[in-house]
Amino acid sequence: MRSIISFILLVFCWQADAQTKSKIQIACIGNSITYGHGIPDREKNSYPAQLQTLLGDGYQVNNFGVNSTTLLRKGNYPYVNTKQYQQALESKPDIVFIKLGTNDSKLVNRNLYSGFEKDYHDLIQSFAQLPSHPRIVLLLPVPSFLNDTTQIWDPVITKQIIPRTQQIAYNEKLEIINLYPLFINKPELIPDKIHPNAEGATIIAKRLYELISQKRKTNYDIFSKVVIPKKISSFYGYECADFSYNGRNCKIVKPKWSAKNHPWIWRARFWGHEPQTDVALLERGFHVVYCDVAELFGNQSAINLWDDYYDLLRKGGLSKKAVLEGMSRGAVYAYNWAAVNPKKVAGVYVDNPVLDLKSWPGGKGKGPGSKNEWETFKQDYGFSTEEQASSFTGSPIDKVKQIVKGKYPMLHVCGDVDELVPMEENTILFERKVKELKGNILVIHKPGFKHHPHSLPNPSPIVDFILNAVKY
Repeated sequence: MRSIISFILLVFCWQADAQTKSKIQIACIGNSITYGHGIPDREKNSYPAQLQTLLGDGYQVNNFGVNSTTLLRKGNYPYVNTKQYQQALESKPDIVFIKLGTNDSKLVNRNLYSGFEKDYHDLIQSFAQLPSHPRIVLLLPVPSFLNDTTQIWDPVITKQIIPRTQQIAYNEKLEIINLYPLFINKPELIPDKIHPNAEGATIIAKRLYELISQKRKTNYDIFSKVVIPKKISSFYGYECADFSYNGRNCKIVKPKWSAKNHPWIWRARFWGHEPQTDVALLERGFHVVYCDVAELFGNQSAINLWDDYYDLLRKGGLSKKAVLEGMSRGAVYAYNWAAVNPKKVAGVYVDNPVLDLKSWPGGKGKGPGSKNEWETFKQDYGFSTEEQASSFTGSPIDKVKQIVKGKYPMLHVCGDVDELVPMEENTILFERKVKELKGNILVIHKPGFKHHPHSLPNPSPIVDFILNAVKY
């Protein structure tokens, strides 16, 4: 009888072990935020637990978080010295999420940063060399709202920990997810000023679920297709190619993998300024591109240069339709090109946009304008007199009919008290004309904000708009 029972137990254990091995194994490495410190019923409500619920039975998500741990090997509590680290290695994971660095921002650890990259490299390699060869994703810290500068200190997180981790992701060619902006405008979700609550854990779990669920193309490399001499550098952890084309400075930033149909966003002006939307799209498999046509103010020469650049990118394999991104005067470049290329545009996102060049830089309304740029504008369009320039009708505000015919969605993010590019002379008038023609436009107002800063600290509304625009 005992032998039969032993045999049944052996079979049961073998079946259970086989079932576990058949599941995709996920290891969540991290500190107290991964562990779920302060979250009631953390076994169900920590972000690894919520990720398990989202993914279902085909996955096994293991929480290897340990309170107070550091990435630094010489830190005050190194993660690699914990039993959970060994358990994570023994789990033979298929996917590894590493969320460390928060506790490294404490004063006691700040003189150890010379070893940060080496320690992170060693941690990564300890997983990369496993027989399972896991997909490794680095998670950047959430904000700290503490006032104690000796403890977890936000300026250190943003100026030291995050840039170093992005550089590591660049060096190791690893995926990276920036959790920081997802919480920067939601301090209520971090009640003790360090640890997200259950609702905050939901945000992290959903972001990781989105990443795991997304279909990826890992064998597409635009750099090998655009055969032009280029210099490669890091753009927030992503490979950025700088090169000259038609005498203009151009850039292409490629994601770690490409989303379906190779989507892309085209930054019209002010490269790298308030990059949070661009970075969030890179995480999701978008390419980010740039062709400097400053300062041509969207004239025919600018349009021709962009036409040629568009053809180059299409030959490189990017999708037929681009998302255009224009901050301030960049909107003139974006919309003027879109007006004559309606079938090449998936959507337009502009921010505190110039839509009437007579308003800015002309200063013909309530804004101050800019004398130097106004003179450049007159030269760009061949105006010899002020009277000719003042009767100009080539701004986006004058091309609403052509723009609306494209049937692409438009998003404007605007400071309601923009002192340089007054809304009533630009977006408000433009929006009215678009709606009269049944166009698709959404305006996000920022009450009390002036021309600067651009964008949103948490770019999620902008990102969601763009994903919907390309039917992502």
